Amino acid sequence: MATSTIAAPRTGLFSDLPRTFWIVAAGTLANRIGTMVVPFLVFFLGAQGVSTSATGTIVVALGFGGAAGSVAGGWLADRIGPRSALIVGLVAAPAALGALYVAPTIALMTVAAVLVGLTGKLYPPAANALVAASVTGERRTRAFSLMHWAFNIGAAGAAAMAGFLAAHGYALLFAIDGITCLIFAVIAAMFLPRVATARRANERGGYGVLFADRLMLAFIGLDLAQEIVYSLTEYAIPLSIRLDNLSPAVFGAVAVVNAVLVVLLQPVLYPRLARFGRLQVLAGAWIVVGVGIGTTGLVHTPVGYALSAAIWSVGEVAAGIVAGGIAADLAPAHAQGRYQGAMIWAGSLARLAGPALTTFLFAYAGPGAVWWTAALTGVIGALLLARLMPALRTRLATPA
Repeated sequence: MATSTIAAPRTGLFSDLPRTFWIVAAGTLANRIGTMVVPFLVFFLGAQGVSTSATGTIVVALGFGGAAGSVAGGWLADRIGPRSALIVGLVAAPAALGALYVAPTIALMTVAAVLVGLTGKLYPPAANALVAASVTGERRTRAFSLMHWAFNIGAAGAAAMAGFLAAHGYALLFAIDGITCLIFAVIAAMFLPRVATARRANERGGYGVLFADRLMLAFIGLDLAQEIVYSLTEYAIPLSIRLDNLSPAVFGAVAVVNAVLVVLLQPVLYPRLARFGRLQVLAGAWIVVGVGIGTTGLVHTPVGYALSAAIWSVGEVAAGIVAGGIAADLAPAHAQGRYQGAMIWAGSLARLAGPALTTFLFAYAGPGAVWWTAALTGVIGALLLARLMPALRTRLATPA
């Protein structure tokens, strides 16, 4: 039975988790370490002589592809099974990366960027669905917390390696990205079990099951708003640093602070937060992230930016501990892939909406409006989540 509390692990954070989980987690970690093309896409395009405006178009195309890919990946996981969907995505991704690397024109680069975004988001819903199918109860919450941890360890490793490798040619970034996908695909094909799809006889397999779930739609809407707030760390904060006439190295330091804190704090905070209900933890995390990002408007020095990053990083850790497990427990077994795809879609859409919101507010309302919006969104989101808590607790206490 899935409960609304986290529940402290009885045997340790890393104990009592099945083989399927460890294969998916290890593959996710390795694949994330190898994900180097997207973070350095702007620099790659610049080296190809692509103009600033065309670069913006290609980056937006990548985002649209990612949003579509998460939806398609969730549908595919429920249609052909999460293991098969995982393999399809991992095999398709290197082909799309290769197409982007050799594309000779802006138009073809744009098409290839859509494919890179699409294929790169095909397999995460399947990976999450495999985790959800392999564990239940407290172990499911713990498993998704560790998946978030592995993802961030991989991101930190990628950031540490990518700059050095890029200096020796962007071909290395594309090659490593593609090879890690194929290695994960081979491991999945050899060692992951087939998970039978649980489609209902009268169920067509589309997203109607999700659209009929008003509680899940409300939760996704709240999560989308918070994802947009978090996306400000990737665009609004570096823009603020630039406007303060500080070096790009300051943003690099912010990224390091965030990565180190997430990697170090996640296993430490999990048992300490286990005494609280996970919905309360999530609401508190949204407030900390929103207010933490909002404090960016108060700082104008490298130390100030680092301290602000420390605040919202703690909120990110707390949210990462509980959010994935909540979505998995809300999903019926026959639609686990689509529910996970919808959650990943929210993150992808936020990466499109965040820069647009930042640009609009900076231009027409001033930087302060960005930071007040972040803080208020976090607080209001937590209050709205509190309104949903009775209904969410009832669903989370009932096996899907």
